[in-house]
Amino acid sequence: MDSYSRFVDVAQGSVSRDIFVDDAIYAQELEQVFARMWLFVGHESLIPNAGDFFTSRMGEESVILCRDREQRIHVFLNTCRHRGMKVCRYDQGNTPLFTCPYHAWSYSTDGRLVGVPMYDKLYAGTLDRSQWSLIEVARLENYKGAIFATWDPAAPAFKDYMGDALVHLDYVLDSRDGRDGGSEVIGGIQKWVVPSNWKLGAENFLGDSYHSISHRSVDLVGIGPSAAAGVKGRRDDQNPGGQDLWINYPQGHGLHSAMRPPANEYINGFRNNPEVEAYFRDCHEARKARLGERARMVSKTGTLFPNTSYHGQQPRSLFVWHPHGPRSTEIWRFFLVDRDAPAEVKDFMRHFYMRYSGPAGMTEQDDMENWNYATAASHGTIARRFPYNYQQSMQASHADAQVPGAVSLQITEDNARNFYRQWARVMDGRDWSALMPADTVQGSAG
Repeated sequence: MDSYSRFVDVAQGSVSRDIFVDDAIYAQELEQVFARMWLFVGHESLIPNAGDFFTSRMGEESVILCRDREQRIHVFLNTCRHRGMKVCRYDQGNTPLFTCPYHAWSYSTDGRLVGVPMYDKLYAGTLDRSQWSLIEVARLENYKGAIFATWDPAAPAFKDYMGDALVHLDYVLDSRDGRDGGSEVIGGIQKWVVPSNWKLGAENFLGDSYHSISHRSVDLVGIGPSAAAGVKGRRDDQNPGGQDLWINYPQGHGLHSAMRPPANEYINGFRNNPEVEAYFRDCHEARKARLGERARMVSKTGTLFPNTSYHGQQPRSLFVWHPHGPRSTEIWRFFLVDRDAPAEVKDFMRHFYMRYSGPAGMTEQDDMENWNYATAASHGTIARRFPYNYQQSMQASHADAQVPGAVSLQITEDNARNFYRQWARVMDGRDWSALMPADTVQGSAG
C-alpha cells in the first residue's frame, strides 16, 4: 500500500485525523500539493493597466501577479534573488519597478533584473543580470479572467487539469446573461485567519449539504439577496423544484450544482429593489435564449483541487484556502459581479456580500466554529487513534449520460472521499499519468 493511502480508506469510508494536524504530513503537502498543482492566484480585473500588481500567495509563499509594459500577465515569486527580501510589500498598486528595500536590486515588471547598485565596481564581469531575474511560475492560465498558475513545468494543460469541472466554474466566471467571461472582482479581498486545517474548508465546499443544521439560525431568519424574510426555514431559494446534483471528477474536484426544471422560470430574489430585480430577470431571460437547455444547469458550490472553492449563485465568489501550517489557514474571498452591470446593481451586491459572507457575515461564523473544533479534535492523543467517518451515501454516485462525472442525486460524502483519494495519490508523488484521466494524459504537456 502506498504510504499516504494508509490515511485514506475510501473502500471503508474513513479518513485519519492525522492528515489535519501532523507537521510531517503538512511539510509533504507543501512539496507535493502546493508546488505541483494548479492554484488560483487572482483575477485580471485586479491588474487592468500596465504596471499594475496584486500580491497573492501560492501555498505559504508570497507571489506577485502583475502586468508588464506590454500588458502581458506574469506571476513571480515575491523574493529578491540577492538575499530573499520581498521586492513588493504592498497588497496592490502600480509601479514601473519592484525594488528590494534591503540592497536595492530592482526588477522590471517583466521580471528582469535591471538595477544593481555599484554594478560596475562590484559585479562587472561576474554577475550576468539575465540569469538573475525574478522567479516566474512554470505555467500560467488566464481562464475567463481568473488567473491560475503552477510551479510544475510537467503539469498538464490547465483545461485538462480542470476537465469537466470547467462547465461549473464557467457559471461563476461568465456574465449572468450567459456570455463568456465578463466578471470582475468588486471591493477589496476579504482575508482572515482561522485555527483550522486548510482541507476542512476545501472539503466543506465540495458539496457538504449535510451541515445545514449549523446555519439553522440564518435559515430561520430566511434572509438572502432580497434582504427580507424569505420562506420559513430556508434562505432565498434559487432552485425550487429542481434536481440537486453532487458531482466529482478523477482530478479531485467536487461540486454541488443543480438542474432547474424544464421551464426554468425566473425566481424573484431581490424583492425590495425593483431595479435590481429587473436587471437579474433580464439576465436570466437572455441566458435562456443564448444557452437553451444548458441554461438549466446552475452552480451552487464547488472545490477545484486542491484549495480553490466557489459560490456560483449568491454570494458569487471565489475562495482560496491558504495554508499557514497544519492547524492554521488564511482564507481569501474574491467577490464577483458582471463588469458591465449597472452601478446600482454592483453596490447592492456589495452590501449583500458584506452582510452574508466573511468573518463578520451570517454563515462564515458558523462554519469557522466547526472547522476550528474539528482541527482541535484531530490533535488529541486519544482522538488521533480514531478516524473520521466518511460513509455517507457510499453507493449513491453513478455515471450519467447527460452530466459528466460521478453523479449523486442525494447528499453524499463521495465528493470528499474522491478528494482525499486524489490527495493521497498526489502526496505519494505519483506522476501526472497516474493522477489524470487516461484520455487527457497524451496532450498534457501542451
